[in-house]
Amino acid sequence: MSGIILAGNTSPHALPSLHLPPQAETLPKTFIGRFLLSARPAGEPENAEKVYPWYVVLWLTGVDYFSTLGYQPGIALLAAGALSVPATAVLVLVTLLGAVPVYAQVARHSYAGQGSIALLEHLLTGWKGKIFVLILIGFTGTDSVITMTLSAADAARHAIATPYLHNYVGESPIRLTLTLLLLLAVVFVVGFREAIGLARIVALPYLALNLVVLLRGMWEIARHPTLLHIWRFSLSVHGDWTAIFVVSALIFPKLALGLSGFETGVSVMPLVASQEADAGSPPLGRIRATRKLLMTAAVIMSCMLLLSSFVATVLIPEPDYRLGGPASGRALAYLAHRLLGTGFGAVYDVSTILILWFAGASAMTGLLNLIPRYLPRFGMAPRWVAYRRPLVLVLLAINVAVTLTFGARVEAQAGAYATGVLVLMFSAAVGVALDLWRESSLHKPQTILVALYFFALTLVFAYTLGANIVERPDGIIVATIFIILLLAASAISRYARSTEMRVSGATFVDHQSAELWPEITDKKVNLIPHHIPTADYRALTAEKVQRYLKIEAPLAFIHVSLLDNRSEFLARLQVRVRRETNHYVIEVTGAVAVANSIAYLSELLDPVSIVLRLTHRNLMRQSLAYLIWGEGETGLMFYSILVRRWELTKATLRRPLIFLMSE
Repeated sequence: MSGIILAGNTSPHALPSLHLPPQAETLPKTFIGRFLLSARPAGEPENAEKVYPWYVVLWLTGVDYFSTLGYQPGIALLAAGALSVPATAVLVLVTLLGAVPVYAQVARHSYAGQGSIALLEHLLTGWKGKIFVLILIGFTGTDSVITMTLSAADAARHAIATPYLHNYVGESPIRLTLTLLLLLAVVFVVGFREAIGLARIVALPYLALNLVVLLRGMWEIARHPTLLHIWRFSLSVHGDWTAIFVVSALIFPKLALGLSGFETGVSVMPLVASQEADAGSPPLGRIRATRKLLMTAAVIMSCMLLLSSFVATVLIPEPDYRLGGPASGRALAYLAHRLLGTGFGAVYDVSTILILWFAGASAMTGLLNLIPRYLPRFGMAPRWVAYRRPLVLVLLAINVAVTLTFGARVEAQAGAYATGVLVLMFSAAVGVALDLWRESSLHKPQTILVALYFFALTLVFAYTLGANIVERPDGIIVATIFIILLLAASAISRYARSTEMRVSGATFVDHQSAELWPEITDKKVNLIPHHIPTADYRALTAEKVQRYLKIEAPLAFIHVSLLDNRSEFLARLQVRVRRETNHYVIEVTGAVAVANSIAYLSELLDPVSIVLRLTHRNLMRQSLAYLIWGEGETGLMFYSILVRRWELTKATLRRPLIFLMSE
């Protein structure tokens, strides 16, 4: 058949492979359709060879991680009051002793930027693994979408509270939040480049301004020691330091937003340059560089969190940080205006608005890389999901819905944000613990101790997640809605794409098969799929076909064996061809769907005719079995797949005759 591509190793002993010519993708006729689908696919890197030192990539992670300083101290005050300092200290311990070691291990498996999801995907196979990955993508989507909406809402609040901006932005936080989200979408639709350079420009001044505010706050506390005595008295109400630590440990899950940013740290690994030659896989140099990035970011953020919590707790009166107060959700901005004047405060607000907006850009980038990486491969997304622009518009619609639902209130979205962050951390801890336990050995007791340590960390994150869900159930509700919508959309997409070929190519199992293949292609045989792979059944079928259909050309019987794991959307077939009396037998293994595999090979063979058998079984039950397991009513599904192929390729000539026979 013309157009068949025979490809393989140039070695004389290598077996050739078979591929259908790729379908030419035609752009839509409308201008909008061409614009949306003309850009490169979202999951395809702009320049895969462009890498940077880890201390440069640090700022791309930092815009997500460090931006939480814009609202974390205010949320900590609201949740813990005078105890926000010891509660933040517990958070720092969990960060340095828990999150950093977990993601340092994740980096060992995530050097291609898959994050913790890939680690768990390898531990679970089949539909269990696919559904689990979809659930984690749902939580990741919750985390990323709420990052965008919460950051935009907090940026809007800072803009409204800034005297120099107030006259321009007005009093409506919802309208301003939606404007910022629309601006974010426009930037990504047009094209977002040089993210690392912009991240450094945004993050470095923000950290510097925060440091100025914190040092000025420490000076204020040193000048007014009475404030320190008042705070100590407020602490003493809760008992001795043991009681304070216990209460703080119980409170710290409310401060879990301070743990965000680690998933971003491993997702940007492909951008990290190794400081040494990486000769093998995994690239150990890149992994070590990423671990330095994670530790450096954690140390910087831990110091900033402790200082900001202490300064905000001592200097901000309780009425001011309560909901509706001038310091509500913007504690450090409040101190910048109060301690350093309106001019400095305005500069601080602008810097905060920029980094919060850029945190949304970081989250958008993460989703644009994550979704095309998994969903199309599972067959659980339309083809256009692989393109950046339509996916950005879908995410914008979701952002608008979330913003309107929560009324652009930062505190209202904190629970959903924390839930997404903690689920990802908990799942990462589970994956790392199971992976290390699998690698441990009694001959190396230290490996068992390391695995047990990570199981203990898993319990810590489980407690944190559970406490957060109990305290703020709205987070798990929002995440559940995301997951249900994702599963529903994935199921619909899998159904809609069920009549695609679902074959990536075919390979011969031996040289005899490769030599016989030209004898049966280009109108030389009549193809008969059969589900009983015995010589007697083939002989009986051949007699019926030749008697009733008057077919004289040689027959080629094809039998397809399915993989155990049929959750994969695409498969590479293994083909064996042999002679049997006057006919040929084609045995196919490694398939994920029978009808699709036969359709793929029939297009490669170009037979004179195809004889299909129809069963007497319930058609609805057969269709469901086909959708889930890839088997069922082969005849009608095979014809539907071929018709779709012919419509797409505009093939009108050389189509085979198709006969239907009942069993």
